[in-house]
Amino acid sequence: MGHEDLTALAEKLRPGQSGLLSLDWNNGNRSILTNFNLSGLVIGQTLKTQPFEMYRSLLEATAFGARTIVEHIRAKGVAVDEIVVCGGLTKNAFLMQMYADVLNMPLRLPKAKETCAFGSAIFAAVAATKEGGGHDTAEEAANAMTGMKTTSYEPIKENSTAYDLLYPLYLQLHDAFGGISKQADLS
Repeated sequence: MGHEDLTALAEKLRPGQSGLLSLDWNNGNRSILTNFNLSGLVIGQTLKTQPFEMYRSLLEATAFGARTIVEHIRAKGVAVDEIVVCGGLTKNAFLMQMYADVLNMPLRLPKAKETCAFGSAIFAAVAATKEGGGHDTAEEAANAMTGMKTTSYEPIKENSTAYDLLYPLYLQLHDAFGGISKQADLS
């Protein structure tokens, strides 16, 4: 069963329908816990659990992890109202919609395909200076050289509501298995 097959089956499920909840720490947690020794887990699986249900649960775990990062940033006083996403994961519309739903905010996509290389081009334009056909500041160059696709992912209210109910359970697992809280009720 390939990625496309798993996606096609997983997107037919509603948030939380499988009863699975996961931590995607199979390579440790890079943010906010920064503990490379943490391991992933999937709870709620039975002998009837299907691969596409585990796939969806692991995708949800990455989205919940992103929400944990966004909420951590907000707790430090930084406003986060939308997210611009780039990279290969943007090719999966199901995943992008899930992120918009879990984060309950719009996701936008830049026109540039190779954003890292494009960032270098912006600074090259600044190095060239306005007299040399470039721009005087990085902000000026970015405004002139970049843009957003018309494609965006808006949260689906019903899904966001369901994820708002699941997120505290994820956070409880996150904190208990991440060593933040020894008091988590895992019953």
